[in-house]
Amino acid sequence: MSTGLELLTTDEMALADRLAPTLGAPSLGLMENAGRAVAEEAMKIAPPGSRIAVLCGPGNNGGDGFVAARLLMEHGFLVRLALVGDRAGLEGDAAVMADRYQGTVFGPGSIADLCAKWADLVIDALFGAGLARPLEGAAAAAVVAMNASPGTVVAVDVPSGLDGTTGATLGPVVEADRTITFFRRKPGHLLLPGRMLCGPVTVAQIGMPAAVLDSVRPAVAANGPALWRDALPRLRLDGHKYTRGHAVVVSGGIEMSGAARLCARGALRIGAGLVTVASPPDALLAHAAQLNATLLKGGTTPDEIRDLLADSRYNAIAIGPGLGRGEGALAQVMAALGSGAAVVLDADAITVAAGSPADVFGAVAGAKRPVVLTPHEGEFKRLFPDAAGSKLDRARAAAQLSGAVVILKGPDTVVAAADGRAVINENAPPTLATAGSGDVLAGFVTGLLAQGMPAFEAACAAVWLHGECANAFGPGLIAEDVPETLPCVLSVLGQDQGRGPRHPPGC
Repeated sequence: MSTGLELLTTDEMALADRLAPTLGAPSLGLMENAGRAVAEEAMKIAPPGSRIAVLCGPGNNGGDGFVAARLLMEHGFLVRLALVGDRAGLEGDAAVMADRYQGTVFGPGSIADLCAKWADLVIDALFGAGLARPLEGAAAAAVVAMNASPGTVVAVDVPSGLDGTTGATLGPVVEADRTITFFRRKPGHLLLPGRMLCGPVTVAQIGMPAAVLDSVRPAVAANGPALWRDALPRLRLDGHKYTRGHAVVVSGGIEMSGAARLCARGALRIGAGLVTVASPPDALLAHAAQLNATLLKGGTTPDEIRDLLADSRYNAIAIGPGLGRGEGALAQVMAALGSGAAVVLDADAITVAAGSPADVFGAVAGAKRPVVLTPHEGEFKRLFPDAAGSKLDRARAAAQLSGAVVILKGPDTVVAAADGRAVINENAPPTLATAGSGDVLAGFVTGLLAQGMPAFEAACAAVWLHGECANAFGPGLIAEDVPETLPCVLSVLGQDQGRGPRHPPGC
């Protein structure tokens, strides 16, 4: 069933375009609808009578621009259309739409003046998401002119020069104020730097049959509750703390012991019935002074971790926050992976794993329950030095190589599973770039795993909830605020024992 969150690569979108006519949606009608959507987007921005420059390229993106220009003229706007390329060289639907346009077609030499001195709004219809080479010559000059224009720039599909699949720039690229795309977004709308170049993205439904998704079968989506809401743990009237799982957080020494407490607080807030912090002796008093609902257990040697997890009631463990990178750290990680518990490897655990990746990945393959890795870019590069391509490509390759669910963190966090499924997260605000927020995220994942949520869905939910907590709290966020804002976010999601959304004070 379609969620509307599917992301289509350029190849997948091209396949959808080819399939649409076989499902009763002729390509010419789709182009007419796309151009109408562009015109309507422009009319939302530009007051009646505004001067609008439409810059068209030689392909279907340019065809959309010809349609938009025609419709804007019909609505009384002052329109000038410039074509980068030879009008006689237009083919297919784009040629048909160019013939329907009755206005003057200016050449590329007029673009600089149109953008700098004339236009209140510029429509970038040069090249769409399928561009596979850097822009040169007149097209590159048009990009420079648009970026220097004082008018609003609206990109059609993606800003010209942007790779719609990877979010990477191919030489000169338009810095759009907003973008309108069709049917579904592309990964490049969400991955950096693409997201920063697109501005707000509007998705127009232009008559593309949703049934094309049955053949395209996209494996990547934008992260959102529609993907995992049904898998979230639900409280039962006859439940108790022992039915909600028992999470363990392994602490490092006293110098970094706060990381383990943040992780434990995250696991507890997200619903784990019990949370135990396993602590070395020097950190016990610090933990005892600050933890109330969380339990304490002395001992974090590999043997002590194995002995603790031999009790199957401890069913999820987070190791890495503040762990340290000492001589015994890798053995501690291997002890966790050798248990029967679900495992979250974070921070220092990932760094020490990079010293023996084959052994760690072998232990992941032999693990009885799921393993989730939560690296930031630096940790990821240490553990997966050969991963190449876009952030999405790298995360998916790492998940397949390691056998774990991988959360590659950042403003465009990617969650990837070994079976190829992946999501790109887009709700994390810059305020999350603060010490300790990653420890809370690791706790969220661990707490959901302790309650039996499937690993990929748990990772996706934890990442989205983490971002939404930061959004709900607002400016001034520190890591301690994230778990304390979670009840508000969960309540809005309607997770309050099925009574529906409520908005507590401060939400």
